[in-house]
Amino acid sequence: MKSRIKSVTALPLRYPEPHDNNNLRCITLARVETEDGAVGWGECISQVPESALAVKVIIEQGYAPLLVGEDPLDVERLWQKMLGRIWWYGPQGIAAFGVSAVDMALWDLKGKLLGLPVCNLLGGKLNGKVPAMASVVLDMENLDATEKEFAWFREQRYRMVKGGWGKKPDALFGLDRKRDIEVARRVRQVIGDDVQLVFDVMASLLKWDLSTATQRLHDLEPYRLQWIEEPLPPHDLKAHAHLRRMTSTRIGTGEQEWNVEGYRRLIQSEGVDVIQMDPGRCLGITGCRHVIKLVEAENLRFSAHTWSSAINTGASIHLCASSTHGVGMDFKPHESPMQHELVSDPWIQKNGDIEVRDTPGLGVTVLSNIVKKYQFK
Repeated sequence: MKSRIKSVTALPLRYPEPHDNNNLRCITLARVETEDGAVGWGECISQVPESALAVKVIIEQGYAPLLVGEDPLDVERLWQKMLGRIWWYGPQGIAAFGVSAVDMALWDLKGKLLGLPVCNLLGGKLNGKVPAMASVVLDMENLDATEKEFAWFREQRYRMVKGGWGKKPDALFGLDRKRDIEVARRVRQVIGDDVQLVFDVMASLLKWDLSTATQRLHDLEPYRLQWIEEPLPPHDLKAHAHLRRMTSTRIGTGEQEWNVEGYRRLIQSEGVDVIQMDPGRCLGITGCRHVIKLVEAENLRFSAHTWSSAINTGASIHLCASSTHGVGMDFKPHESPMQHELVSDPWIQKNGDIEVRDTPGLGVTVLSNIVKKYQFK
């Protein structure tokens, strides 16, 4: 007789993020346990306290009653069941966070029950390694420090690097044209010609218009960006299409989408080259899997935005490993609590890649004592 799901619980965590000036950030974990004691772990990037706590309510009062007693191997059916529950308030926001975390935990659990890594369950390991993109918040006030950090990335043999935003609201990448060009010049100089470079504008805050974005992309052309991330407000799909036609730099966006329908509209807009997705946001591994099929059909590329915990990193690695259209994934280059303390076996890059583990499930072992350390109410 098959072991059924016994419990579904959510655990909000709050921790200081070294990559963000030690500001407090939040994630919410999902823990799914079977009657036989097998456990799967998932995560959503809930980011702020009220969101993390709200996800707990959604998971434990909305999804858990639907899933307890069910077969944990029926991941797609259970994903559809959760979407059916939230039809009235929509598969976005807090609800999407909750689905993402539980779905990820179900895939982890299924892999453990079957003795297989998640990528094998998604169709097979097409890539044994996944490119890791060292991703940091730029110090736009101390360009010497920024230059030194990117030089260190090269020493660590990263082949992809990304910087964006800024450490203060009045010192963001994208605010000062001359300073942006100087940052690009100095970064390209220290990383050399063979390292791929990405800049993150986050224009949803800066609100570049089409004219400004066109000028700025032309300014940055000498520094050979692999792509530029969110050069325009994400909702303005028509402007993205115009920008893509008028410039030669690839455009990456999609990080702020929530579901398959949103990604379908984005892809059909013809304003994007690299689709960004976060399994801890856009309906989990199952949601990303559906989006990746759309990306593959249009012969585009995708990048995994995974800037939270080692659980999310594991999900992103397996998604990238199961497709030929992934270009890599964001990766925190410095030690942080959710990457190196939460699990006993943190992900380590070597020569710019992360090896896809053959360990059943997502490939990481969550430490319960560390979960308790950072849990809050």
